[in-house]
Amino acid sequence: MILLGKIADPQALPAEPLITAVTLAELSVGPLVARDEDERAARQAHLQQAEADFAPLAFDAAAARAFGRVAASLRRADRKTSARSYDAMIAAIAAANQLPIYTANPDDFAGIDVLTVVAVPSGEGGIRTLERG
Repeated sequence: MILLGKIADPQALPAEPLITAVTLAELSVGPLVARDEDERAARQAHLQQAEADFAPLAFDAAAARAFGRVAASLRRADRKTSARSYDAMIAAIAAANQLPIYTANPDDFAGIDVLTVVAVPSGEGGIRTLERG
């Protein structure tokens, strides 16, 4: 979400992008840890735009159950769930809703066998969106 405007090919994104409540939680940290007022204002504007543009998918009971499968996949791949906790929760929401994840950082989701990951080319990483298909 942070680098949405920097993707190399907008056609690589889904027709109907979705985000998760966990994504909004991640974005909400940005303004609070910004180093200066300009950066804080830009991050706050980005958060508010995401809040206005999307009705986020919740981390609900189905996602909580899917989280077990995600965590087990990560363990089998010798990756620590705690190191990727936000990504694991986003993956669980996607898995529970049977949605792929579009991301410029596909390695963040490596080893999660219950998930379809679509790599989105960009100059930088950071895009995570889901698609209702």
